[in-house]
Amino acid sequence: MGKTCIILNPVAGKDRDLDQVVARLRRLPETEIRLTGRRGSAARFARTALRKGRDVIVAAGGDGTLNEVINGIGENLGDARVGLIPLGTGNDFARTIGVPTDLEAAIDLIAAGETRAVDLVRVTSDEVRYFVNVSAGGFSGLVDEKLTKKMKKTWGPLAYLRGAAAALSELHAYRTTLAFDNSKSMTLDLYNVVVANGRYVAGGRMIAPKASIDDGLLDIVLVRQRPAAALALLGAQVAMGTHLSSDTIVFRRAAKLTVNSKPRMCFNVDGELVGSEPARFEILPRALRFIAPKL
Repeated sequence: MGKTCIILNPVAGKDRDLDQVVARLRRLPETEIRLTGRRGSAARFARTALRKGRDVIVAAGGDGTLNEVINGIGENLGDARVGLIPLGTGNDFARTIGVPTDLEAAIDLIAAGETRAVDLVRVTSDEVRYFVNVSAGGFSGLVDEKLTKKMKKTWGPLAYLRGAAAALSELHAYRTTLAFDNSKSMTLDLYNVVVANGRYVAGGRMIAPKASIDDGLLDIVLVRQRPAAALALLGAQVAMGTHLSSDTIVFRRAAKLTVNSKPRMCFNVDGELVGSEPARFEILPRALRFIAPKL
């Protein structure tokens, strides 16, 4: 393997002995370790690592840390490889790509350096952002507004359900116009727009059971406005991964998607709030060389 930069979020996930984690990471040769301090520092470290010629850039943290690293790299990847050591609450992209959550096993994977070409998604709204897992707008955006660091730390994977309960009183539909690729647009009353590259959200909920991270397509899951009883049933279907057959769901695949709504939806990418619509999503096929287990 080449020269490595590990960007470590010291407060990701459950309580850990930070000194012990750093000591174990240092067994990787020619490795620089940078600790994030505030929002945006992981993206800044990733950009600096690229300029310094580091050819392996690793996010050690949760999905939010990985997203910042991805945005620091953007489309300027060059010859660099991206790695992940999952230390977070959800670790949803790790589930999709098969990166182990055991620290030693994840380090061994980085050391092996085997890569897989995966799709990158560019979303343009208030700003341009990139993601590898999932973006969601509507009710999901409200849930993310309710989530606090303390809630994530206390509730772990159940924090997302706790956030949903806190946002339930604000649930309302959005009159939403969607354009897929070059086809005619459609207008629906929706609670949610989910744009998926990976399969999982919210600490292991399989929101996009058919998604593939290297097929050049977005999996788009739309949640229609329905009575509370139908939404409760949908929750059970999501838990079992059978929701795509529900009449509450509209499912589409496309390489590009444009979303407009009234009122304006707030969107997140990989769990991080980024802005509101209008939003344009575009797949960048197999744009990232991601360190992953062999298929």
